[in-house]
Amino acid sequence: MKIRSSALGFTLMELILVIVLLSILSLFAASRFMGKGGVSAFALQEQAISVIRQVQVNRMQSNTSTTDTNFQLQVSSGCIGSVAACSLSGNVKDARSDLVEDSAATFSLTGATSPISFDLLGNPLSVASGGVSILIRDVNGQSQCRVLINSQGYVSEGSCS
Repeated sequence: MKIRSSALGFTLMELILVIVLLSILSLFAASRFMGKGGVSAFALQEQAISVIRQVQVNRMQSNTSTTDTNFQLQVSSGCIGSVAACSLSGNVKDARSDLVEDSAATFSLTGATSPISFDLLGNPLSVASGGVSILIRDVNGQSQCRVLINSQGYVSEGSCS
């Protein structure tokens, strides 16, 4: 019984088609993570969500008061992270994983004032208990994204443009 060669692998046409489709997909994905200025609000949005959740979980695992600056979230024009991490300067910041800082982007807060404190269940306290929106915008104005914290403390992606 003779085995057809096409049953043993891909034809040349199929291989070329797969390579072209993968290259188109990779170009689209790369464009989402890199703007003209080298930074994308989309990439910073993912980092900010991770850092906000880290500060929130750190607070949920602690039994100290809500005034501990390691467990309060600060949103300033140049930094998102714990108050303790954002207040550091120089090389000391490099050792901290609980902040996002990028000179090519600005951060702004809507719905509360900074710093934001969380209770032991991860819910935002005081004015932030109604929900918070954080706007991340690159300084070139190419892209902007939002990060949302709802009243139960769920941190999610907002819209990007």
